[in-house]
Amino acid sequence: MRVTHRSWKTWASACAAALSAILLLGNLSAQTAPASQTPPSTQAPSSQTAPGSQPAPNSQTAPLPKAAPISVDVNVVNLLASVRDKHGKLVNNLTKDDFVLQQDGHAQTIKYFSQESNLPLTLGLLVDTSMSQRRVLDQERAASRTFVDHALREDRDKAFLIHFDREVELLQDLTPSRQKLEAALEQLGAPQFSQTSSSSGGGDPDDSSGGGRSGRGGRGYGGGGTLLYDAIYLASDEVIKKQQGRKALVVLSDGVDRGSKESLVEAIGTAQRADAMVYAIYFADKDSYGDRGGFGGPRMGGGMGGGGMGGRGGGGYPRRTEQRPDGKKILQQISRETGGRFFEVSKKETIDDIYNAIDEELRNQYSLGYTPEKPDASYGYHKLQLTTKNKDLVVQTREGFYVGQ
Repeated sequence: MRVTHRSWKTWASACAAALSAILLLGNLSAQTAPASQTPPSTQAPSSQTAPGSQPAPNSQTAPLPKAAPISVDVNVVNLLASVRDKHGKLVNNLTKDDFVLQQDGHAQTIKYFSQESNLPLTLGLLVDTSMSQRRVLDQERAASRTFVDHALREDRDKAFLIHFDREVELLQDLTPSRQKLEAALEQLGAPQFSQTSSSSGGGDPDDSSGGGRSGRGGRGYGGGGTLLYDAIYLASDEVIKKQQGRKALVVLSDGVDRGSKESLVEAIGTAQRADAMVYAIYFADKDSYGDRGGFGGPRMGGGMGGGGMGGRGGGGYPRRTEQRPDGKKILQQISRETGGRFFEVSKKETIDDIYNAIDEELRNQYSLGYTPEKPDASYGYHKLQLTTKNKDLVVQTREGFYVGQ
């Protein structure tokens, strides 16, 4: 058969069209394959299992191995610090690289650093209402009210009020309310706080004889004459320990403890464990002790007062004279070892001035954190030393911390 040029072109075009159709049908077939035909390895596990069936050994529903428990050795140690220049002015423009930190003499790497002054503040006011302070209570109450108004931000801060004499009593539990705190402060001037001792005639105004245990609500802790150490212990252990953020206790006292169950060392240690700084305000009414270098010790007889244990009537045994403890040094030690600060009320520095200084310091602190290396995280007490590379600056922070106690 003779094939012309025209018929050859027609036949070639027909073959090309047929081949294109075959390829097109193959592509359509591949694109319309059922979606359920996915590879077994990528199928999601079924949420239902046939009765009596067991999951396949390689099934994704098999339980994962338990993670190892986190050791206490990786806990972060947090510090709050204030820095002052040689003139006593607060310095608030430092960076992490300006600080040098040591624990037990070993250099530590500061991993967390902030100049944030808006961290929540938990504040405790601990007011000495023993007889040695009865003349200054009005000043303490008025200044404390002003301090609460200025320092407490009701949207994020909380405060509480404790008084201590022969007992430790929580007058107002943690609250953001200035109104509640001011109402509790008014109780500090109530007449019952002037009747905490039956001693007279120039003796020890905080005579620890008897020691009543009856309270007026709240957390009572009865004992001797002036339970300063017990107050710090209970405020730290029962109230402030579980709070987050910045924590501070402001103690107004002459620093003389009479009759506490807890020791000075234990009071300081409990505040350190709670990460609470203690700002001690030394407010001494020297006239309340008379002109003697010493003061009367516990009576062996006489009135007991306030739920006393009873005893001999008038006469009793002669009073013995003891050297009065140095309350100023005691308060200095408490504030120094907890990272707080010591103040003394005087004509040059009133209690209002002191409260203003505390308020300013609480708003200009550095927050630092680090994770001790394993050898440096053993149980017990660890010594801290925080300094700056600038030797003219003075850092105020706590001196140590406890692990596992």
